[in-house]
Amino acid sequence: MAEEQRPDLQDQDDVVDQTVATPEGDLAARVASLEEQLATAQDQALRAAADVQNARRRAEQDVEKAHKFALERFANDLLPIIDSLERGLELSNADDLAIKPMREGIELTLKMFADTLARFQVVPVQPEGEPFNPELHQAMAMEESTAVEPNTVLKVFQKGYTLSGRLLRPAMVVVSKAPAAGAAPSIDEQA
Repeated sequence: MAEEQRPDLQDQDDVVDQTVATPEGDLAARVASLEEQLATAQDQALRAAADVQNARRRAEQDVEKAHKFALERFANDLLPIIDSLERGLELSNADDLAIKPMREGIELTLKMFADTLARFQVVPVQPEGEPFNPELHQAMAMEESTAVEPNTVLKVFQKGYTLSGRLLRPAMVVVSKAPAAGAAPSIDEQA
């Protein structure tokens, strides 16, 4: 048995002799190479973790937006209905006793409809008397006015709406402009 252990010891001595016989420059180069590989692997791991975190954040934002604006098409389809109810009230005579119950029904329906839309963050844009904002308003006409400053909303043809702060439909408006300088009425003295 002693003879069997001796060859193993002899092999170990050869490995030690080879390690000792290796110049220090080779070891230093090997260590530098391994350190460089380690730094590269750490950088790749850090980048992979950052990519995963960015993908998770983007997915969360996408889900949040999907929840927030899922009703956009549905709400857009409901807006003409609320417009029709409002127009029906505007065109009906409030003093006519024959249609008074119908007007009251339309008013209640319109109020319930508006309350339901408000619960889902569908809010009307009512710009009358405010400065014109092209992000929220669509100018349908311009009208000269001395009563208000130029670029002020004078009339609203159709209300606009927002959903959670995002524009669903712009308000269709008439915007004021300054009176023309030469358009002042003149008196014809020869007449």
